[in-house]
Amino acid sequence: MSIWSIALVGVVLLFLAPFTIKVVKQYERGVVLRFGRLAGLRTPGLNLILPFIDRMTVMSLRIVTFVLEPQEVITRDNVTVKVDAVVYFRVIDPLKAVINVEDYSQAIIQLALTTLRSVLGQSDLDELLAHRDQVNLRLRQIIDGQSEEPWGVRATLVEVKDVLLPENLQRTMARQAEAEREKRAKLIHAQGERAAAETLAEAAKIIQAEPAALQLRYLQTMVEMSGEKNSTIIPITLDILGALNGAKKIIPGK
Repeated sequence: MSIWSIALVGVVLLFLAPFTIKVVKQYERGVVLRFGRLAGLRTPGLNLILPFIDRMTVMSLRIVTFVLEPQEVITRDNVTVKVDAVVYFRVIDPLKAVINVEDYSQAIIQLALTTLRSVLGQSDLDELLAHRDQVNLRLRQIIDGQSEEPWGVRATLVEVKDVLLPENLQRTMARQAEAEREKRAKLIHAQGERAAAETLAEAAKIIQAEPAALQLRYLQTMVEMSGEKNSTIIPITLDILGALNGAKKIIPGK
């Protein structure tokens, strides 16, 4: 073989190398079609294909994040809200993602939008605000049921990010929350007053049953007052107070 033949072969190999040798990364899989028919799946590493005969589509297995545009939805209790959500999905079956659907990303996004409007339209506003985790779970389950088996795409997570209420409804809810706080404060105050009254009634019973308890309380009050500056204390026993009170009753005109 002459040197020109070797050189020609080398040039041909160099020309065909980009079409023959394909590199598949660790997080990818290659789907090979030969004359339009499925020829197999290529794993990570160097892979050889027939140039101009085989066509390899590389599919990423990593999670894809997509933020859905805000959607106006009417809830089951006829409240119009604007909702935005985020969808996390990934390819779990590259063969189905290539053969069964033309653009799996666009397909899963449109499915998520349709499911979002459908599920929120079947939910009350209170459920949407208070039980968002349950709504997210229903969204993911419905999307998975329609995309995993036919398309080989799994929705790993669906999250409702924000729920924007109409301004008039926001004002109404703010007034309702303020009224609820006032109601709770009045209830706590009333409970405190009741507890204080019960305590005083119990103390009165004890003092009535044990007169010495009143004397002890009187002495304690005097000790507390003696600690104050510029105060003059004239101790009077309870017996003297009782005598003065009795004398007041028998004085004419009193």
